[in-house]
Amino acid sequence: MPTSTITSKGQITIPAKVRIDMGLSAGDRVDFIRMEDGHYAVVPASHSIRSLKGIVPRPDRPVSLEDMQKAIIAGAAGE
Repeated sequence: MPTSTITSKGQITIPAKVRIDMGLSAGDRVDFIRMEDGHYAVVPASHSIRSLKGIVPRPDRPVSLEDMQKAIIAGAAGE
């Protein structure tokens, strides 16, 4: 199990294996989330925009600007 030592300034170094497993690199931020049992979870707070690639599937057919405008107007009208 990877471990770290807290410095006199309250800092720790995240072990290389943990950084790799979490996909962290220099400059990344982490959040400390307090769990119900009192423990803390360390989770990445920021990701590269590239990590979002592929999250939204491509439409079956291209959508024109006119179709988008119609959908926006229909949505605003509550249709």
